[in-house]
Amino acid sequence: MAKPIVISVPHSLGVDEAQRRIAAEIDQLKDEYINKFAHSEIAWAGNTANIRVIALAQEIKARIDVLADSVRIEVILPWLLAKLAAPALDKLTATTQETLSLGYNPKKS
Repeated sequence: MAKPIVISVPHSLGVDEAQRRIAAEIDQLKDEYINKFAHSEIAWAGNTANIRVIALAQEIKARIDVLADSVRIEVILPWLLAKLAAPALDKLTATTQETLSLGYNPKKS
């Protein structure tokens, strides 16, 4: 059984700026981590990103909805990775809050 992780992080950036920051963070994570050991697909449809990552024969799906006052993230972990749900939730929340903070300075590659 898949284990969903759902978080909602408030922001005051507006949709365009929040989406720009989220897209940049996704690209950075892909370059630094995901592309090194997994296959990923990211498709934006309006303000929604649908993400699919396959690693170690496991598929992880995510959906990110950028709203005017919050970002909603839902990640579906396969049952083999369900034990990672709590640490993943903490890390995902912290990274999203940092990305949407007013003093945000993106990391340089």
